[in-house]
Amino acid sequence: MIRGAEGAAGEDKRPNPSLAGCPVHDLKERLRSVGLRPTRQRVALGWLLFGRGARHLSAETLYEEAQRARVLVSLATVYNTLNQFTQAGLLREIAIDGNRTYFDTNVSDHHHFFVEGEGLLDIPAHDIEVSNLPPPPEGMTIERVEVVIRVRRTTLS
Repeated sequence: MIRGAEGAAGEDKRPNPSLAGCPVHDLKERLRSVGLRPTRQRVALGWLLFGRGARHLSAETLYEEAQRARVLVSLATVYNTLNQFTQAGLLREIAIDGNRTYFDTNVSDHHHFFVEGEGLLDIPAHDIEVSNLPPPPEGMTIERVEVVIRVRRTTLS
């Protein structure tokens, strides 16, 4: 055992190379890499969030998925976890109308279509050109520009 690699009970805390590629192990390492302890709830919710690729969902949707998967968490824990993941850079928060918030597992630069009653669809960043931005207020810098285009389905007659 290498000095300094052991945990509180003396167990070796170094990454186990034989577990590389294991989704749960990889998720735990991902959480650790952004400074989050991989608690049972974070790992379970992270598995639901990231196990299906890029997606957009609300806290309520994730809570419902957790209930169906028999993950015992409260809605408050879901909100706290989503906010922690967002602050750590694992998720992107997209607020619609100030009363609807979605969380995006794709944190790369991109924009969205918002389909009323359905949710969000990605728009690649290179498909939209943003120009003529005003200078930010004194002492501030522009962090990111997000475009949300609202659309609705047309009815065919």
